[in-house]
Amino acid sequence: MSEQEPSRPSDVATRHLIRRLVDEPDRWALFLDIDGTLIDLATTPDAIQVPLSLPGTLDAVSARLRGALALVTGRSLPYADGLFAPFRFPIAGLHGAEFRAADGETSIVTQTPAFAQLKKRLTEQTAWMEGVLIEDKGAAVAAHYRLAPAYNTAIETLMRDLAEEAGPGWVLQPGKMVFEIRPARADKGDAVAAYLDAPAFAGRLPIAIGDDLTDESMFALANARGGQSIRVGSLSAATCAVARASSPSAIRSALAAIATAHEERASAS
Repeated sequence: MSEQEPSRPSDVATRHLIRRLVDEPDRWALFLDIDGTLIDLATTPDAIQVPLSLPGTLDAVSARLRGALALVTGRSLPYADGLFAPFRFPIAGLHGAEFRAADGETSIVTQTPAFAQLKKRLTEQTAWMEGVLIEDKGAAVAAHYRLAPAYNTAIETLMRDLAEEAGPGWVLQPGKMVFEIRPARADKGDAVAAYLDAPAFAGRLPIAIGDDLTDESMFALANARGGQSIRVGSLSAATCAVARASSPSAIRSALAAIATAHEERASAS
């Protein structure tokens, strides 16, 4: 984990985020992607750095929202838990296929023997592609080519073929310099909708923050429910997010400001 960073939110979207969650904490529910949103992207999936202060900041923001905060990620649920230990937030992992509710009830996907064999073949068939990294997520698998962009087309073709072979229970999910085969039974929008039906989130407007194609379904859900969608990085024609934050650092700074406001109000009461 990295050192604490200064809290200096400057983006218009993050200033609005601070104002909403400080002034109207009972009106909003917050849904956060992890990689590229809370944490800076790295050259490899395991090279990410979690700022030391971030887990505690998320816990303080969750307290401000009376528990209406969830992480919605392509990472597996157990992996995400490890990033933010000792705290255990509501988490939708593998794009929503794995799910821990606010009350702690958890659903984890178990891979089939056939899918395990498919992952093994993927590893074997990409062994010659220097720089291509295979991330085993249990019931999902991702092929990262950030270090080998020349293999973009080859990886897409291979992953598309394997996704078709895996059958209707899995789908191909493109992302930033990655193709992933994931369970088809849910997406991030479905996960946000499920949370909004739960008591801790019910009656609130969703704020969805992400950075990638995988986050578009939760942006669309937040927009449809009268909430707010924020894309970290550049806004492109392909996104339905209505606001932009410049970087994960800007999001962390905004969350730190919300946490500080919560602590100050708690100590004053």
